[in-house]
Amino acid sequence: MKMTREDIRNVAIIAHVDHGKTTLVDELLKQSGVFRENQEVAERVMDSNDIERERGITILSKNTAVMYGNTKINIIDTPGHADFGGEVERVLKMVNGVILVVDAFEGAMPQTKFVLKKALELDLSVIVCINKIDRPEARPAEVVDEVLELLMDLDASDEQLDCPFIYASAKTGVASTDMNQEGTDMKPLFEAILNHIPAPEGDPEAPTQVLISTIDYNEYVGRIGVGKVDNGSLKLNQEVLLVNHHDPDKHQKVKIGKLYEFDGLNKVEVSEAGIGAIVAISGIADIHIGDTLCSPEAPDPIPFQKISEPTISMQFMVNDSPLAGKEGKFVTSRHLRDRLFRELNTDVSLRVEETDTTEAYKVSGRGELHLSVLIENMRREGYEFAVSKAEVIYKEDERGKKLEPMEVAVIDVPDEFSGTVINMLTQRKGELQGMVPMSDGNVRLEFRIPSRGLIGFRNDFLTSTKGTGVINTVFDGYSPYKGEIQYRTQGSLIAYESGTSITYGLFNAQERGILFIGPGETVYGGMVVGENAKTDDIEVNVCKTKHLTNTRSSGSDDALKLVPPRILSLEQALEFIDTDELLEITPKNLRIRKKILDPTLRMRAKRNAQSHS
Repeated sequence: MKMTREDIRNVAIIAHVDHGKTTLVDELLKQSGVFRENQEVAERVMDSNDIERERGITILSKNTAVMYGNTKINIIDTPGHADFGGEVERVLKMVNGVILVVDAFEGAMPQTKFVLKKALELDLSVIVCINKIDRPEARPAEVVDEVLELLMDLDASDEQLDCPFIYASAKTGVASTDMNQEGTDMKPLFEAILNHIPAPEGDPEAPTQVLISTIDYNEYVGRIGVGKVDNGSLKLNQEVLLVNHHDPDKHQKVKIGKLYEFDGLNKVEVSEAGIGAIVAISGIADIHIGDTLCSPEAPDPIPFQKISEPTISMQFMVNDSPLAGKEGKFVTSRHLRDRLFRELNTDVSLRVEETDTTEAYKVSGRGELHLSVLIENMRREGYEFAVSKAEVIYKEDERGKKLEPMEVAVIDVPDEFSGTVINMLTQRKGELQGMVPMSDGNVRLEFRIPSRGLIGFRNDFLTSTKGTGVINTVFDGYSPYKGEIQYRTQGSLIAYESGTSITYGLFNAQERGILFIGPGETVYGGMVVGENAKTDDIEVNVCKTKHLTNTRSSGSDDALKLVPPRILSLEQALEFIDTDELLEITPKNLRIRKKILDPTLRMRAKRNAQSHS
């Protein structure tokens, strides 16, 4: 018989990037007494990964739990970036409602729409939290209208439209039900959770059913499955069957080794968990997202949506440059293979495939950010390898026509740059879908554009809007191929010989374009040392010294003025490289190079390619 677990609420926090959901969770934790009075608490305590902290984005969903009165509130903080949308979809299966956090100035963004649509499809209750209400340029009344309009656009039911609005400032830790009154604490939000998020339901007498929605990984205990007890109960040492809705052949007998529930930021061992509880299970080596743990006498897998397919891929390969193996700890193909396959333990949107050589692997993900986070993690761990330019993954329809992934890009730019941006995106096969003036002198442009049109776009975009433009994208299905796109209009400056870069050589080279290196750097023939001002590649000798004569001393180089080099970040380097180039990645350096280092062989390959096209 179904019953309701009134002492539990399961809720996910969904929002667009940077609208403040992680800070909101911090406040809920603080005000529910999870931390001792005098305890020092790191900001955005839920973002545990270094990269999450530095970039201020959440990549992996996190679980936490707070007590409010006698009710345990399980809170899941989800990523807001489109590349990690796969995480959000699955997490929603564990909860009965969502808190939609919207910035009081920015309003509803593409990502808000994406996550809200998933929540409404699963028929979840919604609480809208208008955050950053204390921003000087906040426009809460307009934002409320935007959210209601969005709910109607997404065919919300009458109950979903009748959702409560809470006005909060997560930073100062206050919330109110009235936009004109400042609250004193987070109580209105806690009350809204108790009153509007349904308590979990299930049948405690039925056979056990637990759907695994996320996987955690820990070097000591291996894979940890996290999911909600839908029916029955789960006990320590219980024998269960592992089954999967999308894989009918999976029938594996396993034993519950360790069982945890969440309490604040910690996992606490328990001996039994009942319906509605969110649990973590360790000790099952072969546990995957989408698996259901059930009683052996009633193997009934819970259906779940398939994980979104990757749209972009790049080759990860062993570094074979003249400087290979000098800076990294892990450099062999075995190291590379083990590390990439280990990533699959926790990242379900990633694919790793072997290629016809053991030196290279094809890695596919949800977008450039998704793959660059993996690259950055690996280089920090001491890996050295090379990657190729990102390419999109094409499909074919039933008539054999080529289809390509599309994105919706929403761009906020000052009015004076709107013409430039429209021009840039149109050249990249983007179609303008809408243009709305904003209250702060910005214009919001909405484009539908092939995913490959956005590869390498961000860099040009920031330069041409003087760093003021903001772009947000979300995947929008597959469409017929839109034709060739010219990625890069500038060629590369290529080092002519190996050695150390010298002021004199750099001074002569800088007339040709923009340099990426300064004096005293190790270079090799075939390495890209800058961007040519013209469209073709050109070789430069940056190791060249001036010939000494009787009347000249070698010190007269000091008068030469060098323009400071443009130092590329990982994202900028990934965007810059062309299809015949690689990015060499080591813990200490990023170097762009030609795939073929030898100039004669390179020319020959280019001629062959041109004669074939």
